[in-house]
Amino acid sequence: MSLAPLFLDAGYRPGIVMASLLIATLASYVTLDLSLRVRSASGPLQTIWWAAGSLVMGTGIWSMHFVGMLAFVLPIQLGFTGLMTLLSWVAAVAASGIALHAASRADYSARAVCSGAIAMGIGICAMHYIGMAAIDLSPGIVWNGWTVAASAAIAVGASAAALVIFRLLIQVRADRRIYLQLLASVVMGAAIGGMHYTGMAAAQFPQGAVCLSAGGLGGSGLTAIVVAATCMLLVGALFASILEARLQVVARQLSQSLQESNAQLKTANEELQHRAFTDVLTGLPNRLFFETRLANSLQRLEHVNQAAVQQQIAVLFVDLDGFKPINDSLGHAAGDQVLQTAAKRLLEQSGAGNTVARIGGDEFLVLLEGLADTDDCVAVVDRILAALASPFEAMGTALQIACSIGVVMHPAHGRRRDMLIADADAAMYAAKRAGGARHVLFEPRMTADTTDALQLQTDLRKALERGQFELYYQPKIDGRKSRLSGMEALIRWNHPILGTVSPAKFIALAERSGLIVPLGEWVIREACRQMAAWSREGSHLRVAVNLSAMQLAHAGLVKSIEAALRTHGLPGDRLICEITESVALEDLEVTQRTFHELQRLDVHLSIDDFGTGYSSLSQLRELPVRQLKVDRSFIMDLESRPDARAVVDAVIKLAHALSLTVVAEGVETTGQRDILLRMGCDELQGFFYARPMPAGDVLGWVADEPVAVPRASVFATIG
Repeated sequence: MSLAPLFLDAGYRPGIVMASLLIATLASYVTLDLSLRVRSASGPLQTIWWAAGSLVMGTGIWSMHFVGMLAFVLPIQLGFTGLMTLLSWVAAVAASGIALHAASRADYSARAVCSGAIAMGIGICAMHYIGMAAIDLSPGIVWNGWTVAASAAIAVGASAAALVIFRLLIQVRADRRIYLQLLASVVMGAAIGGMHYTGMAAAQFPQGAVCLSAGGLGGSGLTAIVVAATCMLLVGALFASILEARLQVVARQLSQSLQESNAQLKTANEELQHRAFTDVLTGLPNRLFFETRLANSLQRLEHVNQAAVQQQIAVLFVDLDGFKPINDSLGHAAGDQVLQTAAKRLLEQSGAGNTVARIGGDEFLVLLEGLADTDDCVAVVDRILAALASPFEAMGTALQIACSIGVVMHPAHGRRRDMLIADADAAMYAAKRAGGARHVLFEPRMTADTTDALQLQTDLRKALERGQFELYYQPKIDGRKSRLSGMEALIRWNHPILGTVSPAKFIALAERSGLIVPLGEWVIREACRQMAAWSREGSHLRVAVNLSAMQLAHAGLVKSIEAALRTHGLPGDRLICEITESVALEDLEVTQRTFHELQRLDVHLSIDDFGTGYSSLSQLRELPVRQLKVDRSFIMDLESRPDARAVVDAVIKLAHALSLTVVAEGVETTGQRDILLRMGCDELQGFFYARPMPAGDVLGWVADEPVAVPRASVFATIG
């Protein structure tokens, strides 16, 4: 009769057992969070999260096992060999790597879950039983096979439960996920603890056994170190995971915001491109588009005529007769209605396939193609004359106007391809001189009818010598402080016979004749003189002057500005030099050189009529400008067209991003002002605040209008 072997009585330290279960729960929570990070990442970042997650998760599970073993108590002293303990940790990390790999796969079939659970369960069992082998006992541990099998089943089941729980987690909304994750962590922690303590229950220790590794790893001090280090590692990993999740949210928000901004910029860019070739008021093409279409038409005509199929084209220069009195008596709103109706009638009468453009004021160009002879052209011209002679409805009033049309045909009227618009213009003036309301075909002799232009050019030279020019000043209002921020100087010509001549007529003539350089120098000197005079009166106003392309390219520009400032004792920042966008970018190298020299004088630089030259702010970054002036064509549609508001808003935001201030010119209504102020426009200028006024009226206006609210009495004094 054999006696049953006797075994040592075993027990546990409850506090350390509880610590091991808490570690298991915390490790489970961190593991689930890291699984989400691995699944949401891609490429190298996913590999980094997988490696870091495997290390942290494996260390957490192993720590629970090791602390649980340190909680085990026998009548003999226990210890653990270092090598086997290290191998058990490696097994835990490997099992965690398998688990995270399974969790990151898109395939979540039952077969995939089972295979992943088995592999992970084997790894956990390997960790546990290698860890038990770290107790070098003589005689060795006696194992209960059924209990060992039960612990293995628990390991596989816990792994399967973890994968299923993770699948549920990724299907739950983010704001509810934390509650399910906490519950899942408790379940998984209990399962891991159950596997460990079931495996411990399978071990029996014979009486008289001696632990040969008693001098190895062990003791209460080691327990505290493992618990503290593991908790720090798990909490640190959890913090990194949460931080990365927040960063992903911020990145998605920024990406979405960037996409929305790009969409707005694309819309604004398309609108800028559209406006670069379109007249805003009528929707017709502008002169730039017309010239491009004319060049293309001439090329096509050359190919067609080479094939012995003779065709002609015609350019019509259309000018409305009697339009100016409408503006003067009924206002610009009525004039705008007439222009819009005239544009519609021109389109209707010109026919499909032909081009109608507005080139400014009440002037239009029409391109007729595919004409067989002059009779075909005259038939269209007669229809246009009849259409524009019909009454117009504007501001509730029936208005009667007519038009003068100059016609040039090609090649019938010569081969001056580059002069077709100028020839049509000359024919139109011939129609005007003949009484208007008619058309005139171009004749070569008409090029000699430039007496008026030559006389005006002669008078222009004398005007500079005789002091017939005068500067008017239009206030610019600070949008934030609602007070005067400066003035823009605008030139006027007081002709002794013709009266006040519009700058629209003599500026172009001055540029063609080369007089614009001395005229521009006079403007700068006069503006500086006036600023000095105002300063002596106690008003230190900043004044903006306009520069032309010829001035910008003139070698003496910077010296003349420096001399004017020095003569009148003014600092450079009191003067603002404005140049139109198209001129600024016409020769960027020249513009840069001149602007940098002016910057040395501390003269402020501004881009005028922004939006009409179809540039980009990236180009303007190459220039040391401080200010953009949004063209009035954008401002006039702010109240009626969302696309105009989108363009202006985009320009203001992008300009501010480049540390540029923005001036809106042409502000005429309360609605325009309010929209611009809401958009954060820095300065506003226009008839809503004040019309241009003589220098002698400025100080009185400043005293009367401290918050820049226009008054009828001011308008009465300045006309």
